Amino acid sequence: MAVSLNILIVALSLIALSPLCLSSKAYESGGYLFPQFYDHSCPKAQEIVQSIVAKAFAQDPRMPASLLRLHFHDCFVKGCDASILLDSSGTIISEKRSNPNRNSARGFEVIEEIKNALEQECPETVSCADILALAARDSTVITGGPSWEVPLGRRDARGASLSGSNNGIPAPNNTFQTILTKFKRQGLNLVDLVSLSGSHTIGNSRCTSFRQRLYNQSGNGKPDLTLNQYYAYALRKQCPRSGGDQNLFFLDLATPFKFDNHYFKNLIMYKGLLSSDEVLFTKNRESKELVELYAESQEAFFEQFAKSMVKMGNISPLTGARGEIRRICRRVNPAAY
Repeated sequence: MAVSLNILIVALSLIALSPLCLSSKAYESGGYLFPQFYDHSCPKAQEIVQSIVAKAFAQDPRMPASLLRLHFHDCFVKGCDASILLDSSGTIISEKRSNPNRNSARGFEVIEEIKNALEQECPETVSCADILALAARDSTVITGGPSWEVPLGRRDARGASLSGSNNGIPAPNNTFQTILTKFKRQGLNLVDLVSLSGSHTIGNSRCTSFRQRLYNQSGNGKPDLTLNQYYAYALRKQCPRSGGDQNLFFLDLATPFKFDNHYFKNLIMYKGLLSSDEVLFTKNRESKELVELYAESQEAFFEQFAKSMVKMGNISPLTGARGEIRRICRRVNPAAY
């Protein structure tokens, strides 16, 4: 009996240690991401990212939503590899020029400020892709949302994909099925779709992104009847049939700078600003039930959002010898580097 007990204790000990062994092998092979990646090579990395995100938020309350969006738009194109940060040069056509990013993607200067600080602290160590992932988490936390351990160890792409950005990122006027298909292509499911859409509890959208809902939703000259008509009336005052394309509107009118579950409460009242938001409540039974659950329980939303962010952050990362650690996030390293 004593021998059997000893064997059981040893077995349980091996099981408990196995994640550490996997992490070690992952580090050597470059196969996995893990939160402790910079613990020895750049122990102050997360502290530096957090402090600069906090400073940016103090200067501009819109910035957390912008940084969170950058991470989304990066991961949905070629994986989480910081390709969205690259400027056009040589053979690179920047994703910043794509329809989802042009005139709306912002926060690049904050990422560069973080990168500059990290290069001074630990040169050529922390990737721009990991900076995006950490900044997204810190942006969520600083606005009142959940926290999570960010798996790290991504490397940066040496190229971008304008077509991938134009075609892979869900658009405000996409159908529910098109949006779900784009999520599934990234290995994300319907639960991830609904919970990650909850990031629209902070941030803004431009008039051009939802104008069709106000005037011509289905090409018949009629508005979208799934939009609360009193809300639509108010929106038309600042979003006319023509002009005012860049006029900004809160995605969550109730608590625009607070990360909470009001986004889902808005959908139930038919006050989702974008068509891609409201279809979560109107076009699919399962997603409707999730909207109702998250509207009722902020805790359930926060728990799933954190899980889905980790899952999204693991889309096709470059690890090991693939990619590079850019010294400047907006351009690839010189060939001789």
